[in-house]
Amino acid sequence: MSGVWAWIECKDGKGASVSWEALGVAKTIAGGVGGPVTAVVFGNGAGTVAQEAIQRGADKAIACEDPTLANYRLEPYADLLGSLAKERGPAAIVAGQTTDGVDVMAAVAVDLEAGLISDVTALAMDGAVVKATVPVYSGKLLATVMVPEGTQMIAVRSRAFPAPAVDASRSGEVEMVGAARAAGDIATTVKSFVSADSGVSLTDASIIVSGGRGVGGPEGFEPIRDLADALNAAVGASRAVVDAGWIAYEHQVGQTGKVVSPDLYIACGISGAVQHQAGMRTSKVIVAINKDADAPIFKLAHYGVVGDLFQIVPALAKVARERLK
Repeated sequence: MSGVWAWIECKDGKGASVSWEALGVAKTIAGGVGGPVTAVVFGNGAGTVAQEAIQRGADKAIACEDPTLANYRLEPYADLLGSLAKERGPAAIVAGQTTDGVDVMAAVAVDLEAGLISDVTALAMDGAVVKATVPVYSGKLLATVMVPEGTQMIAVRSRAFPAPAVDASRSGEVEMVGAARAAGDIATTVKSFVSADSGVSLTDASIIVSGGRGVGGPEGFEPIRDLADALNAAVGASRAVVDAGWIAYEHQVGQTGKVVSPDLYIACGISGAVQHQAGMRTSKVIVAINKDADAPIFKLAHYGVVGDLFQIVPALAKVARERLK
């Protein structure tokens, strides 16, 4: 086995940001296992995204633009990625820790009888073996996990690794391949997509402003949204307020919501239950605003403000708009 593959999620002719981070990880792994870095891209515009992958550091790319791969579906994606991997034997395959990424990687791991390490936040090489760091027990401990034999399959957490920059001078071969499964053999059909939220994506956001029970009700998220707008940030929430119906589930941060790693996480009126901390403890800077000086969130926060969020958050939004003009 030689070479490392990076699976690049492609939607509307664009690569997902976490996929570029996965490509950077693939380059690191290739330094240990040897061989080229290959970007693997399926879907509409895959050829264009493959060219960008080469400009970001891939040595070559494999792309498929078959109509059956226009929208993500497990069967055709896993069949094609799995069959290519069986045929060509990469030493490792890296993807982003997204719903689709973990879905296809798990299915391919079964086909290859390979080990899959998911939610990787750091890694080092021990010769040709990846030593991956994975948070466990709601992030309270860090485990080192390895796949000593066969294809090493790695899913990396969003924003845990840097994405390689574009170098327009780089060039490489893009191999176009066909689908592995005919349209009539695919059990599922994608009818349409409905966008759940038009704001900044939680998983991609560099700044997140979250609200908890301290906001008092649905209307209490107005200052949270205002601060998020001022900072070009995403809006997050604790499980309690989602369960109460104050805000939609797609905003939930935590063990049963989204796991995020922004540069800045501002927790407003959030006590800091263990399950919430599991979703945001890897944030680079955590700011907590809470009336209760004994709230658990302050033990995790880098900066804490004890006070009324309805006075502090609007003041922060005002200053942010003045400074960021």
